[in-house]
Amino acid sequence: MAVNKRKRILFIVQHRWNRSPGQRYRCEQYIPYLEKAGFDCVYSPILVTEQEDKDFYSPGNYFRKFVLFLKGLWRRWNDAMRAKNFDIIFIYREAFMTGTIVFEKMMKRSGAKIVYDFDDAIWNHDVSQANKALGWLKRPQKTNDIIALSDRVIVGNRYLAKHARQFNNDVVIAPSTIDLEYYNVPPKKPSNKIVIGWSGSLTTIEHFKPSIPVLKKVKERFGNKVEFRVFGANDYVNEELGIKGIAWTPENEVQQIAAFDIGIMYLPDNEWTRGKCGMKGLQYMALEVATIMSAVGVNNEIVEDGVNGFLAATEEEWVHKLCLLVESEELRKQLGKAGRKTVEEKYSCQALQQTYVNYFQTLIAQP
Repeated sequence: MAVNKRKRILFIVQHRWNRSPGQRYRCEQYIPYLEKAGFDCVYSPILVTEQEDKDFYSPGNYFRKFVLFLKGLWRRWNDAMRAKNFDIIFIYREAFMTGTIVFEKMMKRSGAKIVYDFDDAIWNHDVSQANKALGWLKRPQKTNDIIALSDRVIVGNRYLAKHARQFNNDVVIAPSTIDLEYYNVPPKKPSNKIVIGWSGSLTTIEHFKPSIPVLKKVKERFGNKVEFRVFGANDYVNEELGIKGIAWTPENEVQQIAAFDIGIMYLPDNEWTRGKCGMKGLQYMALEVATIMSAVGVNNEIVEDGVNGFLAATEEEWVHKLCLLVESEELRKQLGKAGRKTVEEKYSCQALQQTYVNYFQTLIAQP
């Protein structure tokens, strides 16, 4: 009797397991579902240890970064050499952090099918603050080359799909999703302050800063009734608003975000932000936090204004709607409950698990 051989997937990512939010929402939380469906999954990060992360994202430190560069070359060379042992190579954003796509080409020649996944407009130039001086090593246009050589492209929204379809006909949309078992709503602790919070990282704090004039106006109106928190960018400080950034850990993520009464996702409207997948807002909504998001890109699809959250396009709208939420506990609860329901039905890995698995099963079935 013939044995039904399990198919194998090699996941090419930058960070170790549970280090990168993007990787968690785009592939990590689906791996158990893929394995249950008959796939064996192997995870291959390029930055393997916490120390390597620190070296890579610290300013300067060029000797250690050069060592990381050599380690990364070796790790990806090994991946390219073993690619023939896999049925699918899943690449999140890029195989290597410079402008080359030599590893993607080698993996393609192995005979494995290439699945390419991205959740930002990464064909635009974007470099972390710590590595600005090394920005010349990047070649964002390589995104289009990787799209073209892939067998299937998975993207987070319609804006990204429209771009990808210029270079590849097999493009599917998988929204970034929340794991509801992890994002389980904890009991709310009583407080005499209304907490307005932002969740992100040191690399996205630039999107928070334009909201400061809005928050100052809210502070002027409500004084000590409101408290402002920044979660995930622990080096950020704003003395005028009383903010000292709180460090992110896997253990404190849910508790910190759930402690917000109002969650904000403030974005400018540009080519980069139109490619965002609304994850900050979805995190808030999953934890029944009343959510207000800039009316940019996919946010307009996630939020029905006044039903499951608020959308705002101008500073005046931001101030007005934040004030409404500060003044009404009932409104906060109403939007929070509706936001959670939206995530449960449309933006959770529990709801979309079979759709995601099908993207791999149907690709394997193709000649």
